[in-house]
Amino acid sequence: MSLLEIIAVAISFLGIWLTAKRRLLCWPVSLLACALYFKLFLDVRLYSDMVLQALFGVAILYGWAAWSKGKGDDGTVAVRPLSPRQAGAGMAAGALGAAAIGWFTSHHTDAALPWMDAGLSSFSLVAQYWTARRQAASWLLWIAVDVLYVGMFVFKGLWLTAGLYAAMIALAVIGYRRWRQAAAMSVPV
Repeated sequence: MSLLEIIAVAISFLGIWLTAKRRLLCWPVSLLACALYFKLFLDVRLYSDMVLQALFGVAILYGWAAWSKGKGDDGTVAVRPLSPRQAGAGMAAGALGAAAIGWFTSHHTDAALPWMDAGLSSFSLVAQYWTARRQAASWLLWIAVDVLYVGMFVFKGLWLTAGLYAAMIALAVIGYRRWRQAAAMSVPV
């Protein structure tokens, strides 16, 4: 456990908590968390997750812009449904991304866990895209991904980060309930 990991965990937790509350401030806080985790994952040779942090940075900028346009009268972000077609396309993109990233990192790097790291990274991008699109179903994918991340981080000895991801599972459950409730009360955007 390093000081970098401690700070990254605290900032990440704050960003996810703000996301669950549908607050626009979640985006700059999450951008800082990405930068911190980029460095941490570089240090422990989780290259797919390192690259994922850079891609999250781009997705965060997209989400920040999208959420700025989708605020309700109370200042919170309006939630949108995820169609079965969108869900299928997202899952297919996640699987293709996992295969491509896993193949590359298993053949061209000294990645510690190339296939698991690739799969979790790829499906995290799908979940992040759905979050940026304000879709409550994103939280269900986050729950599944985070459960597996806990195991990977325990295996790599990143105990505090594993604890963060365990807490993120709880936050994702809360986020899903809040977003689903908000979707039921609002008019589709």
